[in-house]
Amino acid sequence: MRLIIDTDTAGDDVFSLMIALTRPGVSVEAITIAHGNVGFAQHAENALKTLAVCGRAGEVPVYLGAQRPLSRSPLAASYVFGADGMSDSGFAATAQRPAPGDAPDEIVRRIMAAPGEITLLAQAPLTNLALAVMMEPRIARACRHLWIMGGTDNGVGNVTPAAEYNFYVDPEAAKIVLAAGFDVTIVTWTATLRDGLFSLEQLAELAALDTLRSRFFTAVNRSSLAFAQATQGLAGSLHPDALTCALALDEDLILDSDRCAIDVETKGELTRGYLSVSHEILPDVALADPDLAQKAPNARVIKAIDRAGFFAAMKAALA
Repeated sequence: MRLIIDTDTAGDDVFSLMIALTRPGVSVEAITIAHGNVGFAQHAENALKTLAVCGRAGEVPVYLGAQRPLSRSPLAASYVFGADGMSDSGFAATAQRPAPGDAPDEIVRRIMAAPGEITLLAQAPLTNLALAVMMEPRIARACRHLWIMGGTDNGVGNVTPAAEYNFYVDPEAAKIVLAAGFDVTIVTWTATLRDGLFSLEQLAELAALDTLRSRFFTAVNRSSLAFAQATQGLAGSLHPDALTCALALDEDLILDSDRCAIDVETKGELTRGYLSVSHEILPDVALADPDLAQKAPNARVIKAIDRAGFFAAMKAALA
């Protein structure tokens, strides 16, 4: 698999990168940096550090992209990940520096140079992808597949009751991307709450590997784990981005999915960033309200995954 990963590298974004960078047969062709979890420049530093820990320093270019959403101020989540996005671990800067070039330009250039070959993994607000689509709409059809971590599936969000962070931060970008015509799979925050938890026992098993990568994982995960325990009442930590990556690299881990009609709310006062996902229990719109537009399914939404297989994928990346 040839892969471009678009990321706001902090916390679990790091672990997603680790799964991809250590998986045989996966070529991470580029990492593109978006605004999001913590300070923009720190996202690049965290991606570069992850490359070094995985023994891939200098092999994968890291491109800087959108430093803000399309229509609002940036919104960080350092209260989850620490000021540096790495549980304030104080890692030193690496020798590798971001590559020259702009992330949306590189997304377009690389996809159009190899139609049908590049898979996109989007684990940040979708601003870089929206800008790329506006520059060259043909990338939607030329991309092999687009995997998105974002939104909820008729469930509670993690910023507001209605919205998950990546879609809440830039719903206008998400709406552009979802309407562009990509072959797309969505892994939602709802799926993460159900299937993306590593228990305290599993985290201890990862720590017991005592490798460079497992020690890095444990250090970076400290803040997320503390937040999940204190705020969400969970006996473990949640891993939405790593889950999305694991499924993208091994679809045998998908136990259930559904083709759904999805869209993003951009204007609601209470529901801005809400991902609307069709559901089988809903009546046909012609019956419910003839004035509503009937929308055809435009995405695969993950409903259940092999939790043991996901943990095994993370463990293999840290061994």
